[in-house]
Amino acid sequence: MSRIDIETKRKLREMGVSTLLDAFDAQDDTLTLGLAFEEKIKLAVDDAHSVFTQTKVEGLIRRANLRYPNADLRRLDLVEERGLDRSMLAGLGTCSFIDRQQNVVFQGFTGSGKSYLGCALAKAACRHRVRAHYIRMPELEEAWQLAVFCQLEAGHFSAN
Repeated sequence: MSRIDIETKRKLREMGVSTLLDAFDAQDDTLTLGLAFEEKIKLAVDDAHSVFTQTKVEGLIRRANLRYPNADLRRLDLVEERGLDRSMLAGLGTCSFIDRQQNVVFQGFTGSGKSYLGCALAKAACRHRVRAHYIRMPELEEAWQLAVFCQLEAGHFSAN
């Protein structure tokens, strides 16, 4: 339990650093008794940053609109039977294709796991704090046509 007075706590909450305040409150006095002030601050900041990062990742995953939000590249079943290359999946999991500005397209038969794989890859991108959005091709085509129609209605494109 921290020894921060009520007014200081109010100011910290007003500044938007309530996770840091919670981290201070969570510190056990007996465990941190021998630590220097700087070490206590470092522990609290590390804890608050961890909560901040996890909250941000969870928000990115939620906004990605994943069909399978629990999908995970590390838990893929029947990788060999589906003709998937584990090293390629490991490479995709690093999300280095994003830095190279490359796209990933999945093709396969119905029920082969394309949607699950796409959701797992989008979730990996969210863990790297990259914004992702899951959309199937029919919905993408519909959104594209609607956007073109709206642009035509607004007079931004010629009808040619």
